Amino acid sequence: MTMEETLAQYKEDFELFPSDNDKIEYIFDLGKKHTELPPEEKNDETFVEGCSSAAWLVGECKDGKLILRGEGTSEMAKGMMTLLLDIFSNRTPDEILSFDPMKLHDMGVVELLSPVRQQSLEAFIKKVYGYAQKCKEEG
Repeated sequence: MTMEETLAQYKEDFELFPSDNDKIEYIFDLGKKHTELPPEEKNDETFVEGCSSAAWLVGECKDGKLILRGEGTSEMAKGMMTLLLDIFSNRTPDEILSFDPMKLHDMGVVELLSPVRQQSLEAFIKKVYGYAQKCKEEG
């Protein structure tokens, strides 16, 4: 699936829920699939500056694709991290860099995030695009 197709799938999922609270519960449920990073990967380099709760994101170039792994500490961070990794990970740098992050609003969930959480989302995306650019340059 492309990034757009993955996004469309989440949009369909979110449209099934009648209330904003149900959508947030779904995000929390996604967080139950959340993985943890080994302690040595949680450092200043992988720390996502600007997140409202502590979060780390690791990006590795492998066979022309950017592989992302991350960890968040709050329930919301874990859920959003799971969702975003599904959209952004295992993609070519060009696919990521050509993706308009404003399309994330199409899911109908970004507006449910508090302004601080929206800043966290922007910080995450900035880090992803930084890894993608680095991956592209290493080509």
